[in-house]
Amino acid sequence: MRRKIVAGNWKMNKTPSETVKLINELKPLVANDDVDVVFCVPAISIIPAMEAAKGSNINIGAENMYFEESGAFTGEIAPNMLTDVGVKYVIIGHSERREYFAETDEFVNKKVIKAFEHNITPIVCCGETLVQREQGVTIDFVRQQIKIAFLNVTAEQAKTAVIAYEPIWAIGTGKVATTEQAEEVCKAIRECIEEVYDTDTANAIRIQYGGSVSADSAAELFSQNNIDGGLVGGASLKPDFGKIVNYK
Repeated sequence: MRRKIVAGNWKMNKTPSETVKLINELKPLVANDDVDVVFCVPAISIIPAMEAAKGSNINIGAENMYFEESGAFTGEIAPNMLTDVGVKYVIIGHSERREYFAETDEFVNKKVIKAFEHNITPIVCCGETLVQREQGVTIDFVRQQIKIAFLNVTAEQAKTAVIAYEPIWAIGTGKVATTEQAEEVCKAIRECIEEVYDTDTANAIRIQYGGSVSADSAAELFSQNNIDGGLVGGASLKPDFGKIVNYK
């Protein structure tokens, strides 16, 4: 049985001092040894977040990472900079990175490969726009994103990855895909992984749902056969995140 993983994507929120305060508030609320809990925080807050999370079940992740080891890439973060401070997870290919910073599927693939080279678990994001859903191309579009993201990734690496299905039309809008919609796409993602690799890999990889996940919707979403937790945005900055982690 796959272990659930609930990750908070803090996006561009909270100063380092506010980060420490929030983690201290959330620590007792997210205590659950049966779930992997990850806070993906802004780069400037990673080190203080690590210190604040010591002794708890909280893992600290990054929101982004570049695919080069070093060099003249002003403003970027290299993978060894993350591993040096103990980062184990990184969000890759979030729709906001794709839309606002022009990240392509090929960029996402390079980052995924580089994350694995440094033993960082990538949380690989995929998801469709409202227009794509209305035109009935959701499954085809998401399959394309996944196939390119995992190009030249081995089965053993893929087994340890996390995929986050986030319909773009549900991110930060208050709209949530129905349980049936979310399960349908997550099932299709698992079937895609099985096609690319094999049944063992498909059964091992963890697939999250993201997009306005709340304390009210978490239990039903996470009980689906192909949904192994959530990538949570705004709700991860509030005490309710504890209810999402402890969804049962």
